[in-house]
Order: sequence, then C-alpha cells, then structure tokens
Amino acid sequence: MKTYSGAPYAAATHSALQRRLLRNASFPPRTGQQDALKMGPVPMVPEVHLFLAEDSVLLWARLEAEDGGPLPAPYWATPWPGGQALARYVLDNPEVVAGRRVLDLASGSGLVAIAAALAGAAEVTANDTDGYAIAAIQANANANGVQIATVVDDMTDGDGADFEVILAGDCLYTAEVAAVMLPFIGRAMQRGATVLLGDPGRGYAPPGLLRTLTTYESAPLVSGEDGQRDRTSVLTPVAVALTS
Repeated sequence: MKTYSGAPYAAATHSALQRRLLRNASFPPRTGQQDALKMGPVPMVPEVHLFLAEDSVLLWARLEAEDGGPLPAPYWATPWPGGQALARYVLDNPEVVAGRRVLDLASGSGLVAIAAALAGAAEVTANDTDGYAIAAIQANANANGVQIATVVDDMTDGDGADFEVILAGDCLYTAEVAAVMLPFIGRAMQRGATVLLGDPGRGYAPPGLLRTLTTYESAPLVSGEDGQRDRTSVLTPVAVALTS
C-alpha cells in the first residue's frame, strides 16, 4: 500500500497556497474534511494512486476562498474517463512508449504521464496550463515513485516539439477545444509523432479523422454527465484523413 506524507515544492514555481494544498494532502488522510484531497487507487488503473478530491465542488470553493478570486475548476483532482482509458492502454501496451520521449498534453492529475513512466518511457513531460495541476502532478509522481518533468504552457499552437509520443486524455470535451486540438494532432502526426487520445465519446471526434484502437468499459467515478458514460475508447489519427 502506498503512503505519502508530503514533499518539498519549489517556491519559485508554485504559490504558497499551492504548496500548502499538496503538502497537507496525505495517505492515510490527516483529516476527514470533504474539501480535502485523499489518495486512492484509480478504478481502471489500480496500479496508480492519485490525490483525488472527496468533493471537487467543495475543493474548488475552498481554493477560490483562500485565493481571494476565481480559479479554474480543479480538473486535476478527478481521474477523467479518457485519461483512465489511455493510462490503461499504455500500461497494457508498454511498447508504445518504452524507451521513447513522451508528452502528456493537458495532463491534469498526471495519471497518463505516470502510466507512461511506469511503462518504461525514456523521458516523460506532463503539460498543463493550470499551476495547481502542475503541483498535483509533481505530488502524484512522487507518490508513485516516478520522475516526470512539467511544463506550464499552452502547447497547442505547435506540433509537439520533438516528442516521439504524444498522449492526451479527454482532450475533445467541447467543440471549441476540439477545434484547437485536432489541428495540433494533425501537425504532430505529420512530423512523425505517435499520437494517442482517450475519449469517452462526447461526439467531437470527427468520423474518418480518428480510428479506434480499443474500447474499455468505464468505471463510473466522475459525477454528473461523465459519470454516466460506460464506454471509453483510445483513438489514434488516420494519416490519410490528416494529409488529404
């Protein structure tokens, strides 16, 4: 059983609030408050343990109250179904990442990045635009005994630099996000990168552009709309569709 009692965080990288949030998270949990983080195994990927929100809405409210202003929703505190499916696929098919440089785009909790590291990737970088996500990724990587580099930036205007494998779980969750992600995916594949996506079938993956590698029965963990989805697929771009 994994245990965790906090870890140092660079003052130059994260705010005092971010550092306190992750430093006070522990397993077994120190307190029973509903707005706290609690470490536990991921339903579809029990090899990985993450700090997850007992109640993400309450956690969000506390973070905003302590910060004194609006903050992005704490997507990093929930293991979204697309990320779970993609992490499961990587662990079941380690040859996809083994010995290669991997980017986990819009990483959130770091689940997929951690799976890639456990599967033998040469280097893993987790990217997100939310500083809280970066703090959570580092804490989760520490708790799972892997090393992951992090980048706080929007990388979708490029082609994934020189990463050999690009992984993205739940990256097509609205039409607006898909309109940004799909061109990025095309550019990355055209330069030769392997691109894998996790998607629970929200309807923003255009027919003919992506093909299904496998489909899993989803574990219903996320509340609301996503919690009702019972199938999640791992997709990869179709070269003909991207280059035609």
